[in-house]
Amino acid sequence: MFSIGLLCYLTLGTIPVFTVSGGGNQLSPENSLIWGPGLRADVVLPARYFYVQALDTEGQRFTFSPGANAFQVKITAPDEQFTRIGVQILDRKDGSFIVRYRMYASYKNLKIEIKVRDKHVAKSPYILKGPVYHENCDCPREDSTAWLEDMSCPQAIPQIQRDLAHFPTVDPDKIAKEIPQRFGQRQSLCHYTIKDNKVYIRTHGEHVGFRIFMDAILLSLARKVKMPDVEFFVNLGDWPLEKKKSTQNLHPIFSWCGSTESKDIVMPTYDLTDSVLETMGRVSLDMMSVQANTGPPWEDKNTTAVWRGRDSRKERLELVKLSRKYPDIIDAAFTNFFFFKHDESLYGPIVKHISFFDFFKYKYQINIDGTVAAYRLPYLLAGNSVVLKQDSFYYEHFYNELQPWKHYIPFKNDLSDLLEKLQWAKDHDEEARNIAKSGQEFARNNLMGDHVFCYYFKLFQEYANLQVSEPKIRDGMEKVEQPDDDLFPCTCHRKKAKDEL
Repeated sequence: MFSIGLLCYLTLGTIPVFTVSGGGNQLSPENSLIWGPGLRADVVLPARYFYVQALDTEGQRFTFSPGANAFQVKITAPDEQFTRIGVQILDRKDGSFIVRYRMYASYKNLKIEIKVRDKHVAKSPYILKGPVYHENCDCPREDSTAWLEDMSCPQAIPQIQRDLAHFPTVDPDKIAKEIPQRFGQRQSLCHYTIKDNKVYIRTHGEHVGFRIFMDAILLSLARKVKMPDVEFFVNLGDWPLEKKKSTQNLHPIFSWCGSTESKDIVMPTYDLTDSVLETMGRVSLDMMSVQANTGPPWEDKNTTAVWRGRDSRKERLELVKLSRKYPDIIDAAFTNFFFFKHDESLYGPIVKHISFFDFFKYKYQINIDGTVAAYRLPYLLAGNSVVLKQDSFYYEHFYNELQPWKHYIPFKNDLSDLLEKLQWAKDHDEEARNIAKSGQEFARNNLMGDHVFCYYFKLFQEYANLQVSEPKIRDGMEKVEQPDDDLFPCTCHRKKAKDEL
């Protein structure tokens, strides 16, 4: 998918003359636009990225692809003999591209050249005056306010404010004692303390393997910015823990999924978090790759609604029943049986998994809860199919900002109106297409890697402000070590002189 070499230089060929429908004008390097966080040295992400928007000689935007090979990108470190960077150019098929790159070493400066037919695009070449740090470089910004500004993080995030409103104050000494007593035997929890930008952990419960996702995001943040001293508990299970009607004192529990029946503090899901950290690494599904694999144009998509998944909820059984009854309208099938094995003869046989990108060959995407919220929704929204979303009391960190009939088509929890909603979409094709477009724009503007980092940091920052006593490294806690980076070590200029990088 990408190459890492002594020099990473993607030459995607020369571009033939492409015309804009009706205008007959050629792609213009001078008029085309380039912007995004990957052009700023201080924005450190696992995979940095920026956008390219193709414009014609009259200044009009392309609304379709000018060709996957339209732009050539070259990224080098002028002061170094070798440049160890992986680069990808992702064609979003709407006249815009994402250029993403993952650095495997840190550099004094970086030079980014974007060309069309050997002509520089916009203000290319872009010089990132460094040091420019790669993901594994442990070099946190001491000034968190400056980091938030560099990352263009929002001043306030409504979901965080909603969640923390239940907890006017937090007593670290109290929760350190009470939460393990209340939940530690039956649930899988991680008790974290961040102190002097070091991460410490103690686990409670038997199944704590999912701590790897939380460890990873905390360590990644601590490499980038000075974290507040904070002490908190993370629920590693699927279901939120703190019931809204609890007769006991409320306890602040961080979870990857929230519900209208609970008061857990919601974070981006482990799936979305992992995809951000591993972009251009070991994962193939992430918010950028989806945007380059959205299937055929809207008018050429299959008009059957599609769904695949496991049998983790009764409504999913109902969906498969509907599919059996109306195969021309819904294509739904199970890829695994686990919860309802005794019903496999009724709802099977299981079918093979299909590539997630193949979902976007279909115009209508059905999103239905699993054990909790279906964590595929960010990726479905990022495609150019319209999402039909089940009404649910479960939610991810961004659900409350979504609007039904603007970003998705809602249907009832019991699926009783799903066929009706699908028929509406078929009868109102242009409206459905606009809903798909709005959902896609929401995902692009709110669910990228930098947005995930902003959410986590703002959450820990605002939670830390509620603490009434100093967080402590408790008995039984162990330090979570930063990963070794011996292959391409970096020197942090914030700790040592700049010329030592």
